[in-house]
Amino acid sequence: MNFLKNKTVLVTGHTGFKGSWLSTWLVSMGARVIGLSIDIPSIPSNFQASKLQEIIEDHRVDICDFEKVSSIVQETQPDFVFHLAAQALVLTSYLSPLKTIETNALGTASILEAVRKLTKRVNIVMITSDKVYDNVEWTWGYRENDKLGGRDPYSASKGMAELAINTYVHSFFNKKDSNVRIAVGRAGNVIGGGDWAANRIVPDCMEAWSNEGEVDIRNPFATRPWQHVLEPLSGYISLAKNLEKNFNISGEAYNFGPLATQNHSVSELIEEMGKYWENIRWNNTSGHKEKVHEAGLLKLNCDKALHDLNWMPTLRFEETVKMTVEWYKEYYLNQKFSMYDFTINQIKDYQAIANVRNISWAKDD
Repeated sequence: MNFLKNKTVLVTGHTGFKGSWLSTWLVSMGARVIGLSIDIPSIPSNFQASKLQEIIEDHRVDICDFEKVSSIVQETQPDFVFHLAAQALVLTSYLSPLKTIETNALGTASILEAVRKLTKRVNIVMITSDKVYDNVEWTWGYRENDKLGGRDPYSASKGMAELAINTYVHSFFNKKDSNVRIAVGRAGNVIGGGDWAANRIVPDCMEAWSNEGEVDIRNPFATRPWQHVLEPLSGYISLAKNLEKNFNISGEAYNFGPLATQNHSVSELIEEMGKYWENIRWNNTSGHKEKVHEAGLLKLNCDKALHDLNWMPTLRFEETVKMTVEWYKEYYLNQKFSMYDFTINQIKDYQAIANVRNISWAKDD
């Protein structure tokens, strides 16, 4: 996947969990990475642990500040844009619904308006969420043409973002000679090293167990399609590659998730993590009254990505958990050192596994 070598790539949300992993991967591909985020979302963070501020161009800007965003876009003239900047937590959206909607909906519109003013060719991958779907918790996966909805402010804000994207595509970027091509990536729960977001099962466990403590689990029987952070990122990169070649996928949305057979409960995830971390301890607090709604089941159908992009997930559940725990163990044992090289090695291992399994997205053409 060398198509990004010497290309200028703007990544919004580069200080976040997925954004920092994506930025690292893009640098390893030879891209010039321009990062745009308002702040570092957690302490510690993968961005700091990997010392990315020393490797990429780091801008601290609120994506809702259109004038500043537009100035950076015009100054850097990106060839590709990956828009990940967001308020990304469901529980936080209940505490700050207006800010969540502003960041996720108006922030997306700000990026769209900024790239509209470019006169050069640019390919844009807009990242929303699997939670844009109206989740009725059926057992089969949602397809890209299923109804959008959501009961919580976060889901609503991502649905609003998709409305803004659709509006810009059809109003301004719908002709084949348009210099702007846009596609949407939707993915669900991701795990991996370097995530320290609040109220997240893996970082809560890693932090507690590293201090020989125990962790409270509020919903151990909830089922999630767990996937390593590199899985959807490989999808986003594949989407950008195909978008550059094929105008016909401009305006399309794509799901990126694990195999349908890889849905596992929270308790199963904890048990698997326990294979790589000694003396784990946790409490089941599911009997406590829940204050807000959280979905119990959400699956994606990724057939469209396979058909259009030749993309499919690489890792098995056990490999996903092993890679995740190994990253945290390395961090907690060697906190004085950069995690950049370790992260790069995990990316290389992931690509090697994909090549061994003859997965198409990993091959150069």
